[in-house]
Amino acid sequence: MEIIVYRKGSKAIEEGFTRGDLPGLLAEKENLVWVDFLGETEEQMLQAKDVLLNVFKFHHLTVEDCLETRNQPKVEAFSDYLYFIVHGVKNETNSANFVTKELDAYLGENYIVTFHTERFRSIKKVKQQVRSTPFACQRGAAYLLHQILDLLVDLYMPVVDDFDDAINDLEDRVFKMKKGNNTILEEIMDLRRSVARLKRISARQLDVLYRISHGEFPQIPENVLPFFRDVHDHLLRISDLSENYRDLVAGLFDIHFSVVANRTNDVMKVMTIFSSIMLPLSLIAGIYGMNTKLFNDEQNPHNFWYIIGSMLVVSLLLTIYFWRKGWIFERIEKPSQIFLPDKDE
Repeated sequence: MEIIVYRKGSKAIEEGFTRGDLPGLLAEKENLVWVDFLGETEEQMLQAKDVLLNVFKFHHLTVEDCLETRNQPKVEAFSDYLYFIVHGVKNETNSANFVTKELDAYLGENYIVTFHTERFRSIKKVKQQVRSTPFACQRGAAYLLHQILDLLVDLYMPVVDDFDDAINDLEDRVFKMKKGNNTILEEIMDLRRSVARLKRISARQLDVLYRISHGEFPQIPENVLPFFRDVHDHLLRISDLSENYRDLVAGLFDIHFSVVANRTNDVMKVMTIFSSIMLPLSLIAGIYGMNTKLFNDEQNPHNFWYIIGSMLVVSLLLTIYFWRKGWIFERIEKPSQIFLPDKDE
């Protein structure tokens, strides 16, 4: 548990407080108190539960949700505080495995309480900022909360860019693949699952930020609302991109199966052409093999070469016919010359 306190008029924040100091710090309304819990161990979880229930007097249902880590983004308003859940991206998140981590927060008149079971880069950066300059604390608890959410949403963008690169790479590989490739299909499936998670999380989180940024809750002063609307706009862009990515990934499936079908059709076409050429040759060979005087090599010693010649002629005529039809040896037409006007015209 880290307790950061900013006293009005001060030029620096204060740290090093304990649980016993919290009631006195909260009683001074001009103070801004930020309590950050990291619940990595059972002992830390019990400490957080004790402070949330017995010091801040938060509703026990919100405390239960806070200590759990499988909640969807949401926001709940109470008479003197605001409770909400948002999700940030994990460090190892990429397009193939989109995973998030939960951040629970309480916003009161002069305090912020944050709880997380994993470390957040956004919280770490905000702590560094307020330690170097208390500007964010001077503007109140709501503005300090905005700083946390702003950095949390900004960290989505590198992941979104990775989705864009992954989709482009898969498109190129699908078009270039020589035959059905299960590895590419598995990558498309993983990408689709990740995009679905991104869309689900961003859509629900978007609703939370919309409600916070449009003056629904008295805990957010009117002069701070534009900053939250800016965060909402950033998340809206991410949500829109996730919707586009979902359509593109669905298109990748269609492209993949179309390419596989085309490759199969090409194989079947070649096999059919060869069968069509070999069929009359088999007919000629079958007739030649009949036990008749007409095809008796002793009476007609040149019969063998006549038959071979006729087979070659038939094969050649069939090949020319198929070529003229465009079924084999497709001709590549040269692009027509493009007329470019002279500079003087």
